[in-house]
Amino acid sequence: MISRQQQKNRTDILGDRYRARAHQLSPRLQSVARYLHEQREAVLESTALEIAAATGTSDATVVRTVQALGFAGLRDLKQTLEKWFGPALSSEEKMNTTLTGMSCDVDASIDFVLEGHKRACENLAQPQNRLAVAKATALLIEARQVAVFGISASGILADYSARQFSRIGVPGVALNRTGIGLAEQLLALQRGDVLIIMAQKSAHREGVTTVREAKRLNIPIILLTHASDSWFVKEADVVINVPRGEENGMMPLHGSVLVCLEMLILSMASAVAQRTVKSMRRIQDLYKGLKPVSKK
Repeated sequence: MISRQQQKNRTDILGDRYRARAHQLSPRLQSVARYLHEQREAVLESTALEIAAATGTSDATVVRTVQALGFAGLRDLKQTLEKWFGPALSSEEKMNTTLTGMSCDVDASIDFVLEGHKRACENLAQPQNRLAVAKATALLIEARQVAVFGISASGILADYSARQFSRIGVPGVALNRTGIGLAEQLLALQRGDVLIIMAQKSAHREGVTTVREAKRLNIPIILLTHASDSWFVKEADVVINVPRGEENGMMPLHGSVLVCLEMLILSMASAVAQRTVKSMRRIQDLYKGLKPVSKK
């Protein structure tokens, strides 16, 4: 998204109307108006029914609130917000910005990656993150199953992590599809599970739907993010700050997220060492049966 300074330079139509009209609304409409004003990215990705669920009202109340704020409807409000946010940087633009800054210099490329990961690791080692990992581990130890959510590049990390959790003795499942595929994966969630979610600032539909299903089932949520003001932060039980080196429009680095995931996996493995060793031994026994019989 554009910077906060650029946003300030744009006319904030929603903010102006909220400040001018909210006090005139009924308490129920005021609560919806406050949500529209404070959770703008979530609003961009939500239907009237989803906003109603988030505010404990009805879709008719959402529509009335939108209209009371001077918009023709929810689509009109979203179009206004899109203009205020401005265009998001695409992966192509981030890569172009990154490569331009490096001037085709191999050493600069090496330094960019190494320095980015160095800063991320220093951040992960901070006391608040160590405490967050300890809290997350305490939740994971009691899990019936660990679900790991991530889409796009994070989907690969979700699959890897789910397999690693299974190897140390707790069932792991990846939630890394979109559309109907994700809906099918979400059917695997049950009470007693723990959800690890990789998400940044954008409250995309896949992440919002996954979080709401976890909330419905009273599943604790562990969030890995560097967006301290995102919608996901308010919904998570534990938040681990994971920088990805994408400041100033540069391309994100996913290695720091992998480091954090492996911290969680190993922390859990060490906390339940007997179960871990037993599971690994069982894997080896099963693998022996899969080896081809040598012919003499």
